[in-house]
Amino acid sequence: MSPRQPRPEPARRVLPDLWLLSDARNDASLEWALATLPKGNAFVFRHYHLETAVRRQRFDQLAQLARAGAHLVILSGDADLALEWGADGIYGPPGRLGKRDGLLRLATAHGAREIFLANRAQVDGIFLSPAFPTRSHPGGGCLGKSLFHELAAQAHVPVIALGGMNAERAKELGWPRWAAIDGLS
Repeated sequence: MSPRQPRPEPARRVLPDLWLLSDARNDASLEWALATLPKGNAFVFRHYHLETAVRRQRFDQLAQLARAGAHLVILSGDADLALEWGADGIYGPPGRLGKRDGLLRLATAHGAREIFLANRAQVDGIFLSPAFPTRSHPGGGCLGKSLFHELAAQAHVPVIALGGMNAERAKELGWPRWAAIDGLS
């Protein structure tokens, strides 16, 4: 390939339907949650509350369990860290995801502006939240079914519903691809 010829775009992967997100409040049940998550789904490691060395150790423990279940392992962090730690992708606001071959890039969005930015960044998927009231933001607003669908229709990539989600809420929303902290742990 000559230096002037552009590199081919990596093939888009089909994103799984279920996404387990880690958090300080579900840490004690993550081993169980990963063991019971149906094979071939995804795990997003956040654990912002931990110091770097401890966070890395916990990531390694949980990533091993996730991989045993054939799950994608996504890191909330930058691309260099995700590559160093052996993650399959990164998770965060669209402006922080950069462009890195070989990594899935999953943007967080809470409204039309972030959907626009995620589309422009050509991410692989968008976590749209909060679909419903959530313990992560007690008393905060939520999108609800109509606004969620209106915003999801603006996305150029698969949308993952987040915020107060569980299997019943996914049916209520009429959305096959969803993520949870409490709803899967």
